[in-house]
Amino acid sequence: MKRALIVGAGIAGLATALRLTRDGWHATVLERAPALRTGGYVVNLIGLGCDAADRLGLLPALRRHDLGLITTVLVRADGRPKFTVPSAVAEATVGPRALTVFRGDLETVLHEAVREVADVRFGVTTTAVDQDPSRVRAQLSDGTTEEVDLLVGADGLHSATRAALFGDGHRVDLPYAVGAFPLTPPVIGVPERSSVTFIGAGRTAGVMNFGPHRTSAFFAYRTGDPSAELARGPLPALRAAFGDLGGGPAGALSTEPEDVYFDAVSQVVMPRWSDGRVVLIGDAAWCVTLFAGHGAGLAMTGADRLGAALKDHSTVPEALAAWEAGLRPETVKRQAMARRGMRQFAPPSEFHVRLGDLALRAMTLPGIRTLVRRGVERANR
Repeated sequence: MKRALIVGAGIAGLATALRLTRDGWHATVLERAPALRTGGYVVNLIGLGCDAADRLGLLPALRRHDLGLITTVLVRADGRPKFTVPSAVAEATVGPRALTVFRGDLETVLHEAVREVADVRFGVTTTAVDQDPSRVRAQLSDGTTEEVDLLVGADGLHSATRAALFGDGHRVDLPYAVGAFPLTPPVIGVPERSSVTFIGAGRTAGVMNFGPHRTSAFFAYRTGDPSAELARGPLPALRAAFGDLGGGPAGALSTEPEDVYFDAVSQVVMPRWSDGRVVLIGDAAWCVTLFAGHGAGLAMTGADRLGAALKDHSTVPEALAAWEAGLRPETVKRQAMARRGMRQFAPPSEFHVRLGDLALRAMTLPGIRTLVRRGVERANR
């Protein structure tokens, strides 16, 4: 039985473990954190991502967590409504093959499937890795050693595996910061099955209420010094950037959430994703940023295709080369879309805000909405 060691129990790592074990591999998943993450932001599985979830056998469980579509109300800085964007517009922008779930729910569904077939070890990571043409040897932080046929670095944007084995300099930092956290109870003034969103020059704030215990806040803003923002801490930085707002965003920032995602916005650009029997996957290899909207889907697609490549090729290096050649064009496209999409989350000026408002108003027209849906379907093929 071939053995794989997977570093990182996020979406990419767990999906890889699930696919490999179904192909007869023995998989061990290491996670530095002491437990599985349960919070996080809302993610969409669109097109290829939804197809990958189906092939991995996850759709029935994920459908139980599907948040569905909601009505979005665009508001002014003081919280007063501008106009309402119907859920039909959201449906046009994601296409017919889509699931919307909280990241924590997606990882929980993956973990429940993986723990039945693989060894998942929390509070453990690698401390040293070396390889020869026939195997990879990894020293672990608990003092044990693993010898495997394949090592998969799925430890995210700040991947220690990438830094140790491929060096620094692959992360491209962008002048933005993002924050997201769940809310319990919901914010007053944000009705169930609706989202209240403010879009201003250089920043966006939104509160999404999908129902009981299903409310989440999201913030993105432009900053000349993301590192300084991170040093301030999540809530102080977010309150400084959005403290002048009223309505739903103000209500969200008045809470004291325990599980806050807060980070600079970066992409990972690498000339290659593998070296011998070591491969990176997900954000560790190609982070497209939250602005792309396809990070979770690409992670699952990458895992599914990696399993297929390893099954179809006689050697690990050949499989990794073929896998990368097939997947790289999609990741490059999504990274480019994310760089263009930054204007939607942090418009350069009030003029661009008004242009965005006009575009959203136009999408409420059935004819324009149909054109948008067709364009999305082509992009997600």
